[in-house]
Amino acid sequence: MAGIINTEEIGKLGFGYMRLPRKGDAFDMELVKKMADTFLESGGTYFDAAFIYTGAEAALRESVIQRHPREKIQIATKLALSFVKDPKQFREQFNVSMDRLGTDYLDFYLLHGMDAESSDKAEDFGAWAFFSELKAKGLVRHIGFSFHAPPEELEEILSKHPETEFVQLQINYLDWDNPGIQSRKLYEIARKYNTPIVIMEPVKGGLLASDTSQITELLRSANPNASMASWALRYAAQLEGVFVTLSGMSTYEQLLDNINTFADLQPISDDEQAVLDKAAEILKAIPSITCTSCRYCVDSCPSLIHIPKMFDIYNNYLVYNTIGHLDSEYRMWTRSGGKAGDCTSCRACESICPQKLEIADKMTKISALFD
Repeated sequence: MAGIINTEEIGKLGFGYMRLPRKGDAFDMELVKKMADTFLESGGTYFDAAFIYTGAEAALRESVIQRHPREKIQIATKLALSFVKDPKQFREQFNVSMDRLGTDYLDFYLLHGMDAESSDKAEDFGAWAFFSELKAKGLVRHIGFSFHAPPEELEEILSKHPETEFVQLQINYLDWDNPGIQSRKLYEIARKYNTPIVIMEPVKGGLLASDTSQITELLRSANPNASMASWALRYAAQLEGVFVTLSGMSTYEQLLDNINTFADLQPISDDEQAVLDKAAEILKAIPSITCTSCRYCVDSCPSLIHIPKMFDIYNNYLVYNTIGHLDSEYRMWTRSGGKAGDCTSCRACESICPQKLEIADKMTKISALFD
């Protein structure tokens, strides 16, 4: 059965290590250390990394674990099921994460990005038994998973695995009733099973923090003193059952703004909720590329470009009028496939696209932004 998480010892703002500040291609470690120190001084305690976040676990070791009392912080990282081809690789991957982090135990260990496919693999390969073994040995204190799939699959996992001690969900005011994300239903299912929640993407990868968005004037007129990010963070953190709200902070200014928001965390009032509802309506009404992610184009692309993902990124740019953290998402998807600029305009994709999209022309625009 699931254990009890002592939420009184955990700061409600969590520091996500996926979008750390950079100096060239490398992390700006002096700035990362400064940000980590300030975060801890403000009462923050929870740090989130993952096996597949390039350099994040090692950066967490250098900036935090080697420099602060281990018992004063909580370390969370994730096992990437997509990298596992054999059950013995569970232990190998866990050992790599522990070596990178330089710790002898984890406070929170997650199966990363669970959906129907990865859930089946977890069952077939015995991932849950492995996690329970780690907990029994004291190597992991709390076990859970992050989730990116429809609500029905979340309910299936939680009903099948009462040993789940927490779940990490994407929740923000734009995705609350988004039919593609269904944050509301995901939240309601987690509450049904009384499963504590860690929130990821409360500002949607920084996009809801943009000062150049079409909702900026609306939010500023409602509260001139509130940052764009503070609206989104307050919305997420106020939800019952949430014990940590993660923010992937890339600048010292973002950190200070988030600390200020959580220093005197106020629930969203009815009037403010009406403003956020209007903001969501505005953002949802902005035209975007009508890709359905059927992936026929990917199979026909000689440059192996993840075309639907390129469109997702570009749609976010169109909606929020900022690159924000989209560049890091772009880098992630072009590590395993071609860049938009690799498009040869052969138009093989366009001949089989059910939506009849002008894909090659869109790749040119995306390349101009991100390559």
